[in-house]
Amino acid sequence: MGNSYAGQLKTTRFEEVLHNSIEASLRSNSLVPRPVFSQLYLEAEQQLSALEGGSRADNEDEEEEGEGALEPTCPPNPYQMHPPPEGCCTTDGFCQAGKDLRLVSISSEPIDVPAGFLLVGAKSPSLPDHLLVCAVDRRFLPDDNGHNALLGFSGNCVGCGKKGFCYFTEFSNHINLKLTTQPKKQKHLKYYLVRNAQGALTKGPLICWKGSEFRSRQTAASTGSSSVFPPAESSGPLATFSGEPIPGTTPSIPMGAQQAGAASEHPSLTAAVGPAVLNGKDSPKHQQLVKNDPSAMPRPSALGILSNSGPPKKRHKGWSPESPSTTDGGYSQGGGNRAKHESAGMSCMPQVGLVGPAPVTFPVVASGEPVSVPDNLLKICKAKPVIFKGHGNFPYLCGNLNDVVVSPLLYTCYQNSQSISRAYEQYGASTIQPISEEMQLLLTVYYLVQLAADQVPLMEDLEQIFLRSWRESHLTEIRQYQQPQPCPPAPSAVAPVTSAQLPWLAGLAASSCNDSVHIIECTYSLAEGLSEMFRLLVEGKLAKTNYVVIVRACRSPAIDSCVAVTGKYQARILSESLLTPAEYQKEVNYELVTGKVDSLGAFFSTLCPEGDIDILLDKFHQENQGHIPSSITASSVTKSASLDVGGAPACTSYNLEPHHIRPFQLAVAQKLLSHVCSIADSSTQNLDLGSFEKVDFLICIPPSEVTYQQTLFHVWHSGVLLELGLEKEHMTKQRVEQYVLKLDAEAQTKFKSFLQNSFQNPHTLFVLIHDHAHWDLVSSAVHNLYSQSDPAMGLVDRLLNCREVKEAPNIVTLHVTSFPYALQTQHTLISPYNEIHWPASYSHGVDLYPENKKYFGLSEFIESTLSGHSLPLLRYDSSFEAMVTALGKRFPRLHSAVIRTFVLVQHYAAAMMAVSGLSQMKDYTSVETLEITQNLINSPKQCPCGHGLMVLLRVPCSPLAAVAYERLAHVRARLALEEHFEIILGNPSSGITIGKHFVKQLKTWQKIEDAEWRPQTYLELEGLPCILIFSGMDPHGESLPRSLRYCDLRLINSSCLVRTALEQELGLAAYFVSNEVPLEKGARNEPLESDAEKLSSTDNEDEELVTEGSISEKRSPVKRERSRSHDSASSSLSSKASSSAPCGESSAQPAAPSQGERARSPQSCGPSEETRAPGDRQRPHASRGPPPVISRRSPGPTPQPDSGLRTGQRSVQASVTVSSSQLSSSGSSSSSMTPAAGTLVLQASQCSMSKACRQPPIVFLPKLVYDMVTATDSSGLPKAASLLPSHSVMWASSFRPLLSKTMTSTEQSLYYRQWTVPRPSHMDYGNRAEGRVDSFHPRRLLLSGPPQIGKTGAYLQFLSILSRMLIRLTEVDVYDEEEININLREESDWHYLQLSDPWPDLELFKKLPFDYIIHDPKYEDASLICSHLQSIKSEDRGMSRKPEELYVRRQTARMRLSKYAAYNTYHHCEQCHQYMGFHPRYQLYESTLHAFAFSYSMLGEEIQLHFIIPKSKEHHFVFSQPGGQLESMRLPLVTDKSHEYIKSPTFTPTTGRHEHGLFNLYHAMDGASHLHVLVVKEYEMAIYKKYWPNHIMLVLPSIFNSAGVGAAHFLIKELSYHNLELERNRQEELGIKPQDIWPFIVISDDSCVMWNVVDVDCGGERSRELSWSERNVSLKYIMQHIEASPNITHYALIGMRKWSSKTGSSEVREPFSRCHVHDFLILNVDLTQNVQYNQNRFMCDDVDFNLRVHSAGLLLCRFNRFSVMKKQIAVGGHRSFHITSKVSDNAAAVVPAQYICAPDSKHTFLAAPAQLLLEKFFQHHSHRFFPLSLKNHSHPVLSVDCYLNLGSQISVCYVSSRPHSLNISCSDFMFSGLLLYLCDSFVGASFLKKFHFLKGATLCVICQDRNSLRQTVVRLELEDEWQFRLRDEFQTANAKEDRPLFFLTGRHI
Repeated sequence: MGNSYAGQLKTTRFEEVLHNSIEASLRSNSLVPRPVFSQLYLEAEQQLSALEGGSRADNEDEEEEGEGALEPTCPPNPYQMHPPPEGCCTTDGFCQAGKDLRLVSISSEPIDVPAGFLLVGAKSPSLPDHLLVCAVDRRFLPDDNGHNALLGFSGNCVGCGKKGFCYFTEFSNHINLKLTTQPKKQKHLKYYLVRNAQGALTKGPLICWKGSEFRSRQTAASTGSSSVFPPAESSGPLATFSGEPIPGTTPSIPMGAQQAGAASEHPSLTAAVGPAVLNGKDSPKHQQLVKNDPSAMPRPSALGILSNSGPPKKRHKGWSPESPSTTDGGYSQGGGNRAKHESAGMSCMPQVGLVGPAPVTFPVVASGEPVSVPDNLLKICKAKPVIFKGHGNFPYLCGNLNDVVVSPLLYTCYQNSQSISRAYEQYGASTIQPISEEMQLLLTVYYLVQLAADQVPLMEDLEQIFLRSWRESHLTEIRQYQQPQPCPPAPSAVAPVTSAQLPWLAGLAASSCNDSVHIIECTYSLAEGLSEMFRLLVEGKLAKTNYVVIVRACRSPAIDSCVAVTGKYQARILSESLLTPAEYQKEVNYELVTGKVDSLGAFFSTLCPEGDIDILLDKFHQENQGHIPSSITASSVTKSASLDVGGAPACTSYNLEPHHIRPFQLAVAQKLLSHVCSIADSSTQNLDLGSFEKVDFLICIPPSEVTYQQTLFHVWHSGVLLELGLEKEHMTKQRVEQYVLKLDAEAQTKFKSFLQNSFQNPHTLFVLIHDHAHWDLVSSAVHNLYSQSDPAMGLVDRLLNCREVKEAPNIVTLHVTSFPYALQTQHTLISPYNEIHWPASYSHGVDLYPENKKYFGLSEFIESTLSGHSLPLLRYDSSFEAMVTALGKRFPRLHSAVIRTFVLVQHYAAAMMAVSGLSQMKDYTSVETLEITQNLINSPKQCPCGHGLMVLLRVPCSPLAAVAYERLAHVRARLALEEHFEIILGNPSSGITIGKHFVKQLKTWQKIEDAEWRPQTYLELEGLPCILIFSGMDPHGESLPRSLRYCDLRLINSSCLVRTALEQELGLAAYFVSNEVPLEKGARNEPLESDAEKLSSTDNEDEELVTEGSISEKRSPVKRERSRSHDSASSSLSSKASSSAPCGESSAQPAAPSQGERARSPQSCGPSEETRAPGDRQRPHASRGPPPVISRRSPGPTPQPDSGLRTGQRSVQASVTVSSSQLSSSGSSSSSMTPAAGTLVLQASQCSMSKACRQPPIVFLPKLVYDMVTATDSSGLPKAASLLPSHSVMWASSFRPLLSKTMTSTEQSLYYRQWTVPRPSHMDYGNRAEGRVDSFHPRRLLLSGPPQIGKTGAYLQFLSILSRMLIRLTEVDVYDEEEININLREESDWHYLQLSDPWPDLELFKKLPFDYIIHDPKYEDASLICSHLQSIKSEDRGMSRKPEELYVRRQTARMRLSKYAAYNTYHHCEQCHQYMGFHPRYQLYESTLHAFAFSYSMLGEEIQLHFIIPKSKEHHFVFSQPGGQLESMRLPLVTDKSHEYIKSPTFTPTTGRHEHGLFNLYHAMDGASHLHVLVVKEYEMAIYKKYWPNHIMLVLPSIFNSAGVGAAHFLIKELSYHNLELERNRQEELGIKPQDIWPFIVISDDSCVMWNVVDVDCGGERSRELSWSERNVSLKYIMQHIEASPNITHYALIGMRKWSSKTGSSEVREPFSRCHVHDFLILNVDLTQNVQYNQNRFMCDDVDFNLRVHSAGLLLCRFNRFSVMKKQIAVGGHRSFHITSKVSDNAAAVVPAQYICAPDSKHTFLAAPAQLLLEKFFQHHSHRFFPLSLKNHSHPVLSVDCYLNLGSQISVCYVSSRPHSLNISCSDFMFSGLLLYLCDSFVGASFLKKFHFLKGATLCVICQDRNSLRQTVVRLELEDEWQFRLRDEFQTANAKEDRPLFFLTGRHI
């Protein structure tokens, strides 16, 4: 079994394979057929087809290794040992030659171990305590994971020295193991043997055989190389090996070369490093290759496609690890095969695990001797080699360590890739192995091989390659885990790459790359390889080599490796990228201070033809002293003249925009507000908006003076301080400064006072705004270690994350940033729900927020580089880059930032000189710099006022910026250009200083009178011609003016390649462009990106850049020609544009579009109107010149010659100096010649400012950055977006998916939250509760939006609307209507005249007559109730309103809530948490359901009610036993005098208002104990219980689900009376008299919000003078006052006034009235026992009840000096009844006239209670029944025993039929009608005969059914006086099952 013949040829298939191979080679274009033997040797195609077709063959079936392996079913035979040869030694522990092998005996003896062999200890069963020493070839031993051991055996005997044992059986016999079972190496070779410090051999680690027994059953090999998988580029199936051959292999590979690599491996390797990963851009050649030829390998020449990897198996003894590879000669140098990657995007940021004070630590184990670094290495190499530690141990280095850089990045990358992704663990993928070390190294080599000469390796790319390779190799397993499978996965036996094959395969891969990658193999340790590399470097043999890979892979199972970057370009960039920003500055400073840069200056001076530039300048200065060069004079003279003369110069382009809020900003402010509200609304109680009365704020910004002044300016002009009431009208600058905090050394004191302020004002909501929030995320813990370096470091963490801020309930923190990525990690404090992203401007093609300006950000800049766009706004300068590269090699010790700065300053100086007339200097600058300088100097001449353009020169390093400033200022001075343009040094720590001459200009333009004025922000430099040298490592959010034309970023730190840094630099150019001019091709057909921050796509795969003027011939025929304007050197024929011509921007004349374009542009209406938008038309045309048109380039191969024309506009130069030859050579198409000559002259004097608002600036980038920004990955996402998001975070795993182009900002945020973790130096590092909700801070929000888009304006607007909302929250709309029918009041003799009585005097009060008239304004439309007192002169009553005004909204007033208000469910404050039952410490309150039944004779049945009683309220009730039957509700005694509680239980009937009803009476009752019951309908029980878990509910029976408020009132009163009886019985047993039990209850509306009391000062008892004031009081005060009234039990009903602002002294003069009471009633259930509410009523049931109570002879008292305010609630209540048709689905409203119909008619039935239809019909149409009564107030309708509202134009007279009832005297009245509504037996014929009716008066009888109608007519003898007709019968429009009401009408005879 141990000797499987898996390697033998399968002869049966030999002929077939041979035939196929010959046939394939005949068909193939390539000369390289597929080797037959490699095809057969391990049957690779079987594995392939198995992977592709799903069936898997196992070609090592017999190889059942391992002790527990499943043997065949037959029983195993006992092992028969061969007898030993005669005469040999058979002693245990000795070999057959008699030599001692025991470890104890020979541990100190020298043992000869051949290369590639290891000493191991074998265990003999007969010597359990001893180990026998053996030498075994390491290839037949496993690696650390228990894998990769070759089958078979090869060993030597260390005793007698016999070599070449090929079978373990034979060897075990030789060493006398004397086995009784089959000899197996796995069983008996147990330990590695190692030498200790004394040199003695000792037992080492166990040999890890654990994987062996499963090896043949594994789902795949452990290497990440086992499966073939079509690459993601959808290139079709890869080579099916039996078919066409693969180009790139040699035809005759000798048999010995079979170990070149398993066929199954290479596709996945090459796929992994295939087209998508060419570091930026794909080579078009590869694209073609992959697309056209499905069998083509993406990197054919990188490796031969050979099918067996590794040395041959047993029997092939000739193969030794040292033998040289036989294939070297067989490979042609593959350079010709290699695609050129001219434009491959590149990066220099292997930033994984890099920046931050704490670099990644890694295990370093010394192995052997230290390696000495040669002394003169840097001198010889011209760059410091960068050595990346890879696998295993890395030797110590000694000697000249300054000349090498050692980095752990690659080690970290390898480690990360070893960790299997979480994504696959969910499949339980325990057997899926990580990618092996050998494989990692091999992939690294492949990756390096395919890098172009100008590319730098990027760790992110490498990680993606590993991920892809791993995924492809394990795809099958992953699929198996994803699909449930009945059978275990079939075994796969793909041989992994072993360490022995590794150097060979790596060499093979590197052989094709023209020596750019060099492999060094070592035998013992990396030290020898490093020494060898240093030797080769010093000897100059690695001049062409960019990368050296050193690998030691023969002695132990693990490999050691490292990669050294020796290419000058790559090494320089990588070594500089490893510096932290602080180290970078330190390095540059050091070079400047020590004078190292002088050599650079000396070099420059040798370049100039006439010696040093300075000599030339001085010469020029002397020649021109006294007269300024003529080319400049004219304009400057006229300019100054025009300024001196009083007349203002006429330039219309200059207008500073007024401050206004754009629609986008408003939308964002509202989004912010809704997020704050949702925090408040959540049940977490983290923000109680209701408790805040005002808003205060503090804006924290980075320590930049300009940003500080800019923010002050925004705050000042937004008016937010006035709106928040924080400042008065005339505020000073000092006051505004209180609200903006610069995070510098002084910040702490200001912040402390802010905290103190927030602590002292708990009712103010403080918004802490952290602007530019991605800056300084250093944790304060780290800062404490480095505090001396920078006191401002870690300040954000110390201040904004301090405990006080986190815990203060009134501080909300808002982080605002354009680059939120570092705040979106696994440990972030900000919940994903609290992120607000700037909204997209387009959604599904709809412009969401129409604005007259379009934002032009990074994605638009990238888009402009695409072919077909007119203006490539991103460019790089190849001649500058070439100069820098050359100097970098010459000055290897200087940092490239220093070199770049000096070169650029030199270019600017030369360009200034060239423009000033020294034309010979043109050769010493680049075309770009010349263009910039020409436009800078010439632009002021184009404008009568001298407006010019700004050039931003970004120099991140402050010392270098100072050098640049001094140098440019010197050159400017020598050229006498001081008054032409300003040079400004912009330093974060200081303000702006500019010359007096320019200050004067700015003041004139901006019409500023203030003598002291100086510009403090860059925005105030609008129109100033200047070079702004912008320094500081990071921009801090400074905004730039619209006159910015050039953004020169050529000096940005190329190592800044993290996403934040890159986008931050490019954000400087972000701009708002006027929408009036189409920037691209006419109108845009497709919408912009769906998300503003989403980087736009740049599909550059099939486009090449032209580098250094070369034009690539390899362009595929189908490729579209691209405008070559990115690299300006190649796009201009002459780099020596005439200096005197005012070329470029200032003079470029836009041309009319070609016909085709005009047809395509939907806006076009002829050339003159082409681009003028409506907003533009009011401006005078003359001043602007013709409307400009920007046309696309016509696709033609002609390059654009003149530097001035490179702005992409086809243009005709306006200057006279342009000769005709230049015009003809400009290559412009004929369409560009269309404008007439007249327009040219106009155009020439156009101000640069007019262009500014229509064109974004032009941005110059370093080539590295340009490639990175414009490159895209396979999904079309710009490469820059997939970089590490920020210096302060790192990737959580290299097994992460790629960002996708279609991700919105929210999805990007979730991606970063999942896949990034903060570094230890990051302030969120300690926030460990990963992803758990409680790790988020509840009051933290994050606003992100692109740079310069207007976030400051948005959050200031947010503060305004937040303040308005808080004021609105503390306010409430209450009804504010004056009482009606005041003029109909009784005579004053009947008033209660004891004005100062606190309580009514019972005897006096009884004498007051009852006022029948309704005064409540809500009944303005109700029928007037007549009494005998009423003056009859009120005919016009009811006419005051037009009918359509009935539905007009009632009048309200906005009131500030007092501390005694009642609240709805949205109010949460600390005090009432427990009251509401939402207290976090308590569980949601448990409550129990109790049935309570009582019988009621009128209903003729028992009523069953249910109480829901929370546990906390059970003390209000009596139970038969605890938890038992509910017996009664406890009632207090009349005699109780306690002030701690309210005696009367409060009942609030409610429907549809579970959220909005004002049931929180905690504050209204001032915390006093009270009993409050909500009365709800059965179907609403659950929702009310959810919102009000701690309230007692009384649930009405289900029959009342559709009933009105009358039913609730009826049941409340009946229940209360029944309870009173129960309580009297219960307490009587305790000796208490029945009359002493408290008989009152309160029935309150659910909209009563506040209660007031009037304090009256009566000046003497009878005095007419009355002064009074009203104040808000608690309900507790009012209730206790009323409950304390003397003789209170004699009153049946007590109420109060409804509040009105219009209340006059007449209403409050008398303290008490006997009249109707509404809304808030205190009801005596004892006295009113026999007076019921009408349970059928929906409206006016309180008026009806009041009249019944009064007619029963009971007292109704209204306390006029108390008033209740009612809140206007728009939902629920009686509005919840909708009357709709029962039959049709038509939702159209039914009009009231349709509410009744004739019986038996086919009328549509309505789905509504009959009673509601009746009341509604009478309210609107009662005049149909009572025509005589209309507006006839002296002849009312007689209404017996009920009050129905018959509408405002009909009066009624109420009489009660009860015996002994109080009725008005009706003898004077002639009634115009009679209404008998469901009359009972008290109404008799004799009763009706007392009343007199007009002739023709009408009668209406209403009954439950037709039968009772007839009975009533007969019983009341109505036919005697009334005449009835058949057609006068009606019914409500109800179906029979809904029990309609029936009417009969008749006329009085």
